[in-house]
Amino acid sequence: MLTQKSRNLNRTARWFHALGDETRLQILELLSDGEQCVCDLTDSLHIAQSRLSFHLKTLKEAGILRDRREGRWVYYALNPESLEEVKEVVDGFERDSRTLRTGSQRCK
Repeated sequence: MLTQKSRNLNRTARWFHALGDETRLQILELLSDGEQCVCDLTDSLHIAQSRLSFHLKTLKEAGILRDRREGRWVYYALNPESLEEVKEVVDGFERDSRTLRTGSQRCK
């Protein structure tokens, strides 16, 4: 049985895995201007549709993107709720690091 902390660590690991690729970061940058169709992303990134689909799937499974289908086209957009959660995790790291800089009693 996974604890809440374990689930949070798994989710955070998926986010950082998804964010740890230059092409996926380029996708996020393009989508920061708003929702885009797969065909537009393919043209902007100059990569094969199959490769783009792999990256989009990784980002979607991590919860960073959401998609919607309109006819035969699929449109992708950033998931602001998930991005806010990522930001909160990073902010937590920063808060924790400030606490550590004030000194640990264990190492004295």
